[in-house]
Amino acid sequence: MARCFVARRIPGPALGRLEDAHDVEVWPHRLPPTPDELRERAAGAEGLLSLLTDQVDEALLDATPDLRAISNYAVGTDNVDLDAARARGIAVGNTPDVLTDATADLAFALLLALARRLPEGERDVREGRWVTFEPDHALGTEVTGATLGIVGLGRIGKAVARRAEGFDMEVLHAGRSGGVALEELLERSDFVTLHCPLTPETRHLIGTEALARMKPTALLVNTARGPIVDPDALLHALHTRAIAGAALDVTDPEPLPGEHPLLEAPNLLVVPHIGSATVRTRHRMTEIAVANLLAGLAGEPMPHGVS
Repeated sequence: MARCFVARRIPGPALGRLEDAHDVEVWPHRLPPTPDELRERAAGAEGLLSLLTDQVDEALLDATPDLRAISNYAVGTDNVDLDAARARGIAVGNTPDVLTDATADLAFALLLALARRLPEGERDVREGRWVTFEPDHALGTEVTGATLGIVGLGRIGKAVARRAEGFDMEVLHAGRSGGVALEELLERSDFVTLHCPLTPETRHLIGTEALARMKPTALLVNTARGPIVDPDALLHALHTRAIAGAALDVTDPEPLPGEHPLLEAPNLLVVPHIGSATVRTRHRMTEIAVANLLAGLAGEPMPHGVS
């Protein structure tokens, strides 16, 4: 029986399988452990189930010399130093493929909400500003027949493209799999949605220059990773009306502090990183994360190993 540390309570019954097989401690609080708390609680652990909010870096790995397996409860692994784990012979797994449809659904929900100014309309109703039908009030952007630019045509990007077909949209894509140049995509698209991984090359990919290439009527959606968008550049673009609006499920920093100036920007919709937040998806993520950790601790290949 190995000692395992789970960095947050995760939904679904599958965690019980890990608790039946090993000595499991689960971080009980709503907020994630600080780096110091994570090092302290994970010290002596052989298995770690981490979340994307946990930095699994050299400092943590140095503090956990008994660690043999890391299961990251996320599609990405940008919070895990894979090279450092590999050098120590630590198996690392993630939870791919499971949140494709949930995240694509949310990306399109954000696109529609922003295009049709739903948050503004809902506030008008609640604050008593809805006085009558007004022909020139709350005019939004037509989605049907518009041009959608998808940055990163992986599983989620392709799922968004399938949804766009139902709205008779022209779909452009840019990324490692080909498509058009990013510059052309930005210049032609009425909506730009981001689905690329966070890498050194994509950090602040959408910055001042990229935003300047977009149409002043264009809308930006990000359900990928917050740092893909330069928040200062986005703030300026929204205030100067260089673009018409943005919807973010992920931010930089994350979460945005309540006093962050970006929250005062016009026509900005921010939701709290809920791309995978459906019951079915989160339960499946737990199943995969537990299966990875059980396999790694047994010395077997993880079903979804990345290192």
